[in-house]
Amino acid sequence: MSERIVVVVEDIEACATILEITLQQMIPKVDVYIAATAEKALNQIAAGVKICAVITDRHLPSMDGFELIERIRRDARTNRLPIIVISGGSDPNTPERIYDLGAYSPARVRQTLERLLNPNAKSHSA
Repeated sequence: MSERIVVVVEDIEACATILEITLQQMIPKVDVYIAATAEKALNQIAAGVKICAVITDRHLPSMDGFELIERIRRDARTNRLPIIVISGGSDPNTPERIYDLGAYSPARVRQTLERLLNPNAKSHSA
């Protein structure tokens, strides 16, 4: 098991697989855990495994990405965990809400992950 683990929260299997493959190509020696729901992601995070980052879809069944972030931020053990939100939605308030929750914008996913997981490497723009 890698020391660098990213939890991907995505309910559409094809999208989750694409994210997993992309992350593993971008970042050497990263393990990706896929969670189809926010609840499964919270269980994975609570399991005590060292998670480096969470990438979550905004639109999820039963608990949306914003509520997931709020729950992660309320826990003292995970409140500083880097979170990246991806969304196909067109709500103009989404970027501001992402910022207010202390998460990262989808426009900077690659740059942010490279910086978080490879702090000594230079970032490349996608």
